[in-house]
Amino acid sequence: MSLVAISCFAFVIVITLGITYVAARRTHSADDFYIAGGNISGTQNGLAIAGDFMSAATLLGTSAMVFEAGYDAAIYISASMVAFTLFIFLMTDKLQELGHYTFTDILCTRLNERPIRIVAATTALASALMYLMVQVVGAGALIQILFGIDYWVAVVLVSTLMVLYVSVGGMLATTWVQITKAVLLLMGITVLAGLTLWQFGFDLSAMYDSAYRKHATPHWLIAPGGLDLDLLSSLSLGFGLVFGLLGSPHLLMRFFTVADAYQARKSALVAMACVSYVNLLIFFVVGIGAVALINGRPEYFENGIIAGGANMVAVHLAREIGGNVFFGIIAAIAFATILAVVAGLTLASVSAISHDLYARVVRKGQATEREEIRVSRISTVVLGVLVIGLGLAFEGQNVAYLVSLALAVAASTNFPMLILTMYWRRFTTMAAVLGGVTGLVTTLALVILGPAVWVTVLGNQTPVFGSAYPALYSMLTAFGVMFVVSLLKAEPGRDAMNPMGPRLQ
Repeated sequence: MSLVAISCFAFVIVITLGITYVAARRTHSADDFYIAGGNISGTQNGLAIAGDFMSAATLLGTSAMVFEAGYDAAIYISASMVAFTLFIFLMTDKLQELGHYTFTDILCTRLNERPIRIVAATTALASALMYLMVQVVGAGALIQILFGIDYWVAVVLVSTLMVLYVSVGGMLATTWVQITKAVLLLMGITVLAGLTLWQFGFDLSAMYDSAYRKHATPHWLIAPGGLDLDLLSSLSLGFGLVFGLLGSPHLLMRFFTVADAYQARKSALVAMACVSYVNLLIFFVVGIGAVALINGRPEYFENGIIAGGANMVAVHLAREIGGNVFFGIIAAIAFATILAVVAGLTLASVSAISHDLYARVVRKGQATEREEIRVSRISTVVLGVLVIGLGLAFEGQNVAYLVSLALAVAASTNFPMLILTMYWRRFTTMAAVLGGVTGLVTTLALVILGPAVWVTVLGNQTPVFGSAYPALYSMLTAFGVMFVVSLLKAEPGRDAMNPMGPRLQ
């Protein structure tokens, strides 16, 4: 098993490093580094968005969620479809028309640049760092169970590869790593679902019947309650997943890599098709098939819990139906999934530091392209160190749950600022600054006071804030502050008939 798994992992690493080497030789300017020169086609970009979106939470966390919670996992599946639909109808045209390198550029088309870049870069970094933490947690658990190495060694390995991809190859390398990952995941999940169904003669009824008999909770798949959520918690989770995706810097950045609005819409459609296909197979076949085939099997459990944690359900299922060879292949695909998302998140983070903060705020637009790219590469190394610390602090958490916390930050900060800039003429710089800061502080405070940190990380008996999902409260608070401040004091000097300025050059 070790030889097969090592070979599969080595193949993924060699291919992605090869892509990075080729991309590095074609990366000469800031346009090349940040947006691949704007020369990515709609189909390519759609696959890259799907690769960027389908993180460790998709293959590992969602299958674990179905395995444990059943029906309630549907909220994770449906959120992505709703988010991409909103992308197509509300955001793609304006993103492509007004953006340049980061979503902050759009805010600066009509708001005062210096304070906006400071706040937006801070909120972008906060959401991206939390999302990066999710990926290394998933990678650490995966590599730990495969090779028997310490968790911290696995976290360091993934973070090192992350630094190499972004600092050397920029957006072009990131794009093709994401496309490669998306194709591998589409193929892998198709084969995994097909082999699972084959175990039951392609009879869904037989598979579902077996799963019902083996699951400890009655009606786990047809009735809510698996996640023990009340109405407000369910709404809060849904708000965070949907609007957090619409405010995710790494996804927003991808719409600047295509030539026009048509290609941007095409990107979103291709991404939605790929993501929906994978999510539906995970929910209706992989998660339920895992219950039917491995639940209660002692070889997959340690002290009553799944070996390696619930996140390993999908790779255990692969070993059950395809032996050690398929086990190694699916594990390698999961690893490629993590690497691709980590690369996109890191690039979005360093863009906020080098472009928004350094080039536009510190150097006031006077930084050379060479200087800006050098700062990006230094920032990548620093981020790698931070991510290692976060990954070690949140060891053992369910990655799908951690994604909901990362998206709550984006939903409460980036999304309100972006959507109000696009569609509300009275929106002001002061409102954006105060609302963005309020959304960030509120989200982080509720996360720290909630079960994930106050109880699990800090070891207290009961949380101060009872809900595990803060997005509903923090997002409405941010929107409220932005509306009130905008209405109380108008911003002088703006042409009310033409609130959108020209595309930032």
